[in-house]
Amino acid sequence: MTCDADLVTYLRSLPSVRETCQRVYALAKEDRLPHFRVDQDKIPQAADYVIEVIRESYPGNEAGVPFHSRWRHFETGNPERVPELTATWTCDAKEKARRLIDLALVSVLLDAGAGPTWKFKEPGTEDYYSRSEGLGIASFHMFVNGAFSSDPAAHPHRVDAEALIQLRSDAIAKAFQVDDSSNPLVGCAGRTDLLKRLGLSVKGHPEFFAGPVGSVARPGNLVDYLFALKNDKNEISITALWKAVIYGLQEIWPASRTQIAGQNMGDVWELSYLPASERAGKHVSFHKLSQWLTYSLMEPLQDAGLKITDLELMTGLPEYRNGGLLVDFGVLVPKTDNILTDAFDPSSEVIVEWRALTVALLDEIHKVILARLNLKADVFPLVKMLEGGSWKAGRVIAKSKRADGGPPITIQSDGTVF
Repeated sequence: MTCDADLVTYLRSLPSVRETCQRVYALAKEDRLPHFRVDQDKIPQAADYVIEVIRESYPGNEAGVPFHSRWRHFETGNPERVPELTATWTCDAKEKARRLIDLALVSVLLDAGAGPTWKFKEPGTEDYYSRSEGLGIASFHMFVNGAFSSDPAAHPHRVDAEALIQLRSDAIAKAFQVDDSSNPLVGCAGRTDLLKRLGLSVKGHPEFFAGPVGSVARPGNLVDYLFALKNDKNEISITALWKAVIYGLQEIWPASRTQIAGQNMGDVWELSYLPASERAGKHVSFHKLSQWLTYSLMEPLQDAGLKITDLELMTGLPEYRNGGLLVDFGVLVPKTDNILTDAFDPSSEVIVEWRALTVALLDEIHKVILARLNLKADVFPLVKMLEGGSWKAGRVIAKSKRADGGPPITIQSDGTVF
């Protein structure tokens, strides 16, 4: 096997996600997995179901589906939330991008599954929001109120390292209207800890987050790092943004995660039945939250004038809506009954196998959809299928099968994976 340093570098790379998940899918095609069987005949049917969901939301305009990102959640119930905020700003285009990246980054890190009962009442309205939309809108209001700025009087719409590090332990609970008995939020304490670790990570990586001379350390300073790398066509590879995310934020992960050569690997797990002799060893990499973040950071960067290339290196997101669609539709068939009744830790091989197959099968569904719609991948990339799309279809089918709309497989979340 390769040396540990090379293994760390590989497992942090975007290609490793698709490649390690394909290893699991290859075993599935031979029915050699312990937990799931793949019904290949259901893949085209699942693709057709996703197309139906896309056409309900975007009739006659499949190519016009927006990217799957945090920005869609901010639009729920009021598409003008972000435009109304940015209209109050008098800053230049780069500072606008910095502020929007500040917002996107903290909001994405607060986006792990909320659980079936939590809800958020939007201030100034009678509207309640739940799940990802509720988390997005709640985090938006924290940002607007200056909760993430160390100088909220002068710079309210900023996220900086010092403010994150000093967050009170009950900051998320208060802002998200959490009550342990009447309005519980899954992994609430873990979310505050995650933001504190974000502050330490931003402070500890000036190569990405220092910004112009005299700046405070903040996530939005990624803008300056990336603009310095663009070519004469204003292009940067997605790998440049990925490097900043995967290395610049490596300290955010809980200490309990997979460690290789003293490095915390984040969303990387092991399957005991994979051969240790291959490049990745027994590891499977997902980087779901990091990819979701990368998708969400792309939009403000593009609006600021950057063109992002090599998007095909990104994968589908192995989370419970996409994975749930595959189970609920019968593409993935659990081999034992307890998979649908027990609760599993994210490190369990049931969950790792499920997530690996989700990444691989989203690629397969995407291929069918491109053929059905007669579109090329550069016009309808995977990130549009996720939005249109597979994530939404997973939610729709979950609601039709379970009263609480939850996933078919129960995950014991710590607020940092799902």
